[in-house]
Amino acid sequence: MTVSLTQSIHRALQQNPHRIATVADGRRQTYAEFVGRVQHLAGGLRSLGVKKGDRVGIVSLNSDRYLEVFMAVFWLGAAINPANTRWSAKELAFSFNDCETTQLFVDDAHLPLMDEVRAESRTLREIIYLGNGACPAGMVEYEQLIAQSDPVDDVGAGGSDLAAVFYTGGTTGFPKGVMTSHDSLMGAALNRLAMGYPVGPVYLHAAPVFHLAGAMGVWWQFIAGGTHVLLPTFNALQFMETVQNERVTDTLLVPTMIQMVLDHPEFNTFDLGSLKFMVYGASPIAETLLDRLTAAFPQLALMQGYGMTELSGCVSYLPPYYHTAEGRALGKLRSAGRAAALAEIRIVGADGKELPRGTVGEIAARGMSAMTGYWNRPEDDATTLRNGWVHSGDGAYMDEEGFIFIVDRMKDMVVSGGENVYSAEVENAVLKHAAIAACAVIGVPSEKWGESVHAVVVLKPGQSVSEAELIAHCKTHIAGYKCPRSVEVRMELPLSGAGKIQKNKLRESHWAGRGRQVA
Repeated sequence: MTVSLTQSIHRALQQNPHRIATVADGRRQTYAEFVGRVQHLAGGLRSLGVKKGDRVGIVSLNSDRYLEVFMAVFWLGAAINPANTRWSAKELAFSFNDCETTQLFVDDAHLPLMDEVRAESRTLREIIYLGNGACPAGMVEYEQLIAQSDPVDDVGAGGSDLAAVFYTGGTTGFPKGVMTSHDSLMGAALNRLAMGYPVGPVYLHAAPVFHLAGAMGVWWQFIAGGTHVLLPTFNALQFMETVQNERVTDTLLVPTMIQMVLDHPEFNTFDLGSLKFMVYGASPIAETLLDRLTAAFPQLALMQGYGMTELSGCVSYLPPYYHTAEGRALGKLRSAGRAAALAEIRIVGADGKELPRGTVGEIAARGMSAMTGYWNRPEDDATTLRNGWVHSGDGAYMDEEGFIFIVDRMKDMVVSGGENVYSAEVENAVLKHAAIAACAVIGVPSEKWGESVHAVVVLKPGQSVSEAELIAHCKTHIAGYKCPRSVEVRMELPLSGAGKIQKNKLRESHWAGRGRQVA
């Protein structure tokens, strides 16, 4: 028997057909209704020519229909291509052409891009309109497709069958399509569930589900057979309203989202006591923000996850105990936890060999959740997949108990005067200043040092700080050579669709027309 992503909804239909499956956009449906619509939607896709192994795209904000599309595609044994909602028409068309996507689902928010996407696309045959308005000319109407199509049986795809092609952000060159199988996506879900903490019963999808950080919650909650509540896009006020109104128990947030909630002027007016469990991750979190979060939500169990698209999600977790006062005393709070049940992790050098404990190197991981490779990119496969290990590009060290301490993205490390400076460490020091709301540290050109440490900061409302004052503050927390040599104040930092700070955009103006002076 192979593992399949549709098994969870078969079980939910059998055991709890009348439980609410999804809540979104004013709509509620039971598992009986949800699975019925999936069967009819799969029938509609088959009538359009979709067969096992084909790629089907979707560009949409979070919705109940997004989850129906996920499961209908898996039902047919096809693979989903969940497109980044912040991409331009050219970037979208590139991903569709690259993996030969033949059908595309689109919502109202992305309709304005479709004329250009059609013009750029070589492979799209039909565009299926997911929105609530009148169906545009030349498109297939979603609800009509479901209503007019006969249900079909699940083809039983699973195991090593291709389930999805998730495209990376394309911070260097063109995006790469990460191929994930039913096994790898289920492996990532089981890594979370094997931690021993239940999911649900009411899970809020606040992070975008086109990104694996958000999609993991989809697989978790379907396995749990609980209720999915979906926000179209993250908004701090809507998040708090939804937690209160739907009595949400679980969610996943990235640090920027957490800060937006805690900083919201109406935060103290909401009853958020139903929220019991939160996974956070996708980017480093400042200790000061973590302190604020635990103080604001004393009932909340926190678990950090570390992973990447090429690993189908998280492969290590820091469980709630290490976030408690007793657990913090053990000195593990700044770690990304230890390898999950179905994963192995090593810290390796440039030769791929494991390094001694406490030595900074690159995180390499293998296990059930590993990708099967990049779509049609054998050269990148050879770089990232070596002897069965996925090489992450993240710099870290491991302690004697197997806890992983991430120091930086290898490419984000600043090499100044021959010294390695890890931006995460500098950012943590900067964020300890009372005036700073957000920070990103990058390397900028320096004739003397090769690279110089540069801090880009966002101030809290009504606050100010001079460059000299902030540098002096950092010197009380970290060594002088690690401290910023320059400081830039901005109104906001550029964020990806998954809420990660886009340091490549911060570097652009500094490095335009020149290569990096150091390795």
